[in-house]
Amino acid sequence: MLVTEKQYVQWLEKENGKETLRHARWLSANNHQPPERIVVVDDTTTADEAYRLACAGTSMLWRGDFHNGRQLLQAINRRIERTNERSEQRKRKKAANKNKSESDHNQLPNLFHQQRQMQAQRSRLLSRLLLELDADYVSKLRRAPDVNAACMAAFGELNDEPCLLSLRDLQGALGAAQWRKKGVTIENLGLSIYPHYGVFAPTRNEYVQLLLDAPLPKACDVAYDIGTGTGLLAIILAQRGVGQVIATDLNPRAIACARDNFERQELSNIQLQQTDLFPTDAPPANLIICNPPWLPAKPSSPLEYAVYDANSTMLRGFLQGARQHLSEKGEVWLILSDLAEHLQLRTREELLGWFVDAGLTVKYRLDTKPKHGRSQDENDPLFAARSSEVTSLWCLVSTSYEP
Repeated sequence: MLVTEKQYVQWLEKENGKETLRHARWLSANNHQPPERIVVVDDTTTADEAYRLACAGTSMLWRGDFHNGRQLLQAINRRIERTNERSEQRKRKKAANKNKSESDHNQLPNLFHQQRQMQAQRSRLLSRLLLELDADYVSKLRRAPDVNAACMAAFGELNDEPCLLSLRDLQGALGAAQWRKKGVTIENLGLSIYPHYGVFAPTRNEYVQLLLDAPLPKACDVAYDIGTGTGLLAIILAQRGVGQVIATDLNPRAIACARDNFERQELSNIQLQQTDLFPTDAPPANLIICNPPWLPAKPSSPLEYAVYDANSTMLRGFLQGARQHLSEKGEVWLILSDLAEHLQLRTREELLGWFVDAGLTVKYRLDTKPKHGRSQDENDPLFAARSSEVTSLWCLVSTSYEP
């Protein structure tokens, strides 16, 4: 989500041969601070020059052709990739001098954090190519597309003031608008889910079949979907015949997105609550389901909160609170990948210990293997972990549960 407090940026620009101080509202999808140094660039700026400026911490306001600006961004990205490849080669050469088993196994946590650092650095560099839009989200650049609807959905109204934002953020808004228009096909269900800007798209949905295969608890009248996101899990529960589904999320964008998807499916038995974890003033649940972020690491952008959970805070909070919201013979379905275990960011013993501490015990577990491309890519630095990944549905019940 964008910060609610407005921020502004200023820069010097030549107009009619004189330098004029300009200013505009600053927009950032990742809540980056306004740039301190801005230079004006155009079609005469080379990719090498733009890359050097970005590496030096200088932001560039693009005044050339819109499509040329996109090509410049791609060229900067290629230079980042070449730099990262050379860095990876040096690290592999250094690792080759060590014990191979140590390189393959004990270095995985370091590799993960290095990959995260490179991703963050890439994001910072690419975000330094900026565009100016007027108060109606209109660009005056040659061949600029109509971005008004996409920007309104992503950033809201500007209230009669121009804005500056990164070209990369604008591309993100345009891409999100396409996702929202076309949807993400969920083949197991024969339907599509329509993500909104700022809500994680369910492009990895191998766990859907687990939810269809797991037997519902007897007399499943009430179910909670904690951290509903797009609302996919709540839709599955409603379609499987659960009488009342209560879906929660702290993100207002997710609440709006889930509501949109429920209305598209014409589902009237799902209640939405914007809250942290568990609903308030709700009856005990026969089933509580949660698909939390899978990796215990600090998110670097709002969208990453769906993937990274610093110190496993959400996961542990969910487990600790689940039992008190369960009916006497209720079940918890936890959807969780073991990638964190293969990356040595969390152990299986820690996870099982959190179950015990929460007063929960494992009734059964269903497993599936990932199907996404990176799990098959042997050139991925984290291939050893990704190729071993298993996604599980853990069915948990209270330790006092009696069948």
